[in-house]
Amino acid sequence: MPIDTMRGTILLAHGSRDPLWRKPIEAVAQQMRAWAPEVQVRCAYLELSAPSLPASAEELVRLGVTSITVVPVFFGVGKHARDDLPLLLAALQASHPRLAFHLKPAIGEDAQVIELIARIALS
Repeated sequence: MPIDTMRGTILLAHGSRDPLWRKPIEAVAQQMRAWAPEVQVRCAYLELSAPSLPASAEELVRLGVTSITVVPVFFGVGKHARDDLPLLLAALQASHPRLAFHLKPAIGEDAQVIELIARIALS
């Protein structure tokens, strides 16, 4: 990655009216910042919570980020991950054609996550 590339990551979750619901996602963001302080990490929510994905992306753009990875923090792939998210990313890409956007698969599909949950459940 070129030296002038500033990376950003957005942890995208569903959202909830309950403010305590956000704690685990924000804890993941905090851990990421501790491990990789050079990466700008933000949380975003599809509905019921703020900030939205476009708002978090705009904040990263203002900081000078040139590459944004969106990590859907969904256990499974439902309508949001399958239908809504690609449309949101397409709109962001159209608004910021010079930025590189990367979409990861839903976190719940990752073999490491599945294995960890199984281990926790069996412990």
